[in-house]
Amino acid sequence: MDDLVLAGIVLFGASLQWMTGMGFALVAVPPLVLLLGPSEGVVLTNCASGIICLAGLAQGWRRVRVGAMVPLCTAAICTVPIGARLTATLPEPVLMTVMGALVTAAVLLVMYGARVPALRGRKGAVAAGGLGGLMNSAAGVGGPPISLYAINAGWTVREFVPNAFFYGVVVNIFSVAAHGPPHLDAERWVWVAGALTIGMMIGRTFSGRLPENRARWLVLALALAGGMLALGKGLWRL
Repeated sequence: MDDLVLAGIVLFGASLQWMTGMGFALVAVPPLVLLLGPSEGVVLTNCASGIICLAGLAQGWRRVRVGAMVPLCTAAICTVPIGARLTATLPEPVLMTVMGALVTAAVLLVMYGARVPALRGRKGAVAAGGLGGLMNSAAGVGGPPISLYAINAGWTVREFVPNAFFYGVVVNIFSVAAHGPPHLDAERWVWVAGALTIGMMIGRTFSGRLPENRARWLVLALALAGGMLALGKGLWRL
């Protein structure tokens, strides 16, 4: 039963990620943390999200703004080890509470399209990239700071998606390297691999058919519910 739940979470998150350029970590982290525990949930999210981003990048790499991504990715690489250290040292209830709070706060900021002057220009890219790297390795959720940077930089969705995939590939490679691979048995890896493949196929099939605004709000609503659930469970166990 747990394997079916795991596959369902991965499949649903992968399809949303492929359609919108975001969503896997936001939707998958809270239930994966509840199912596998904070450490394993985070590193599995890093691993799966990296694979999805790599597959997506293969189709849109020509639209990547390399100059804009250098400070974002460099800053993320520097902060990934700090996040991995936090995941390894914090007690599980504290870590679950922190993850739930980070997801909830990040989703609310993105939902309201927060305008933050500090997230503009090169300094803004460094700030967003560094925070994204820290959050990605500590909580599996590195996308919201990059989304906020894109909003403040005036990027369109078409511009955002390939650059988000590029950032996701880089930050997740370093996050998995910092944590080590998830400790799953062979059968669970088969479930995860199958769910990822089917999820990306579904996402590719329906990409462009679901209105962007509706897809975005679906992702954010589900992520908010999951973040609040993880936060509540973490606080209950403190």
